[in-house]
Amino acid sequence: MSQPKKGVPREVAVFGGGCFWCTEAVFKMLRGVSSVLPGYAGGTDSTGSPQAGPTYEQVSGGRTGHAEVIRIAFDPSQVKFLDLLTVLFASHDSTTLNRQGNDVGTQYRSVIFYTTPEQKKIAEDFIKELNASHKLGKPITTELAPLTNFYEAENYHKDYFATHPGNPYCELVINPKLQKVQEKFAELLKVRSV
Repeated sequence: MSQPKKGVPREVAVFGGGCFWCTEAVFKMLRGVSSVLPGYAGGTDSTGSPQAGPTYEQVSGGRTGHAEVIRIAFDPSQVKFLDLLTVLFASHDSTTLNRQGNDVGTQYRSVIFYTTPEQKKIAEDFIKELNASHKLGKPITTELAPLTNFYEAENYHKDYFATHPGNPYCELVINPKLQKVQEKFAELLKVRSV
């Protein structure tokens, strides 16, 4: 993970919105985001105690209760936590319990692991507002919980979209999400040098 510049404020957000390959690629595009790291959070081992570190095989098998998540380090003077929430909810289906497209299981649940009391309050208010604005629609199923553990995913998951652009999953699932975010949130994107 890159170290912040001296004097640059930094905050951490941890989100799950389906496969972490997708969410990592989405949030890496945003200005003020210094790093996005895929990993696992929110689970225990079979004895009920926090694990030393689950493997992808354990998590994807649904045996540990962990979700595939991303840990976002960001500068709140450039991008607000509320902006990150807005992008999260626009880039996945928060009304389908434990499912994102063909990815099914608790490891793909919609979840916000807050790292501060302020993040909890902002997320609670945001979800309440979403539910109130869509009274005839499905309710939000996004879990809201304190971050108690975060385990880095294996190295082959990091920067997956950037290193596997020709992968069918990247072309069929991730590319459309990125295009949608680029169209809807152009003002939040990093400026690319030509």
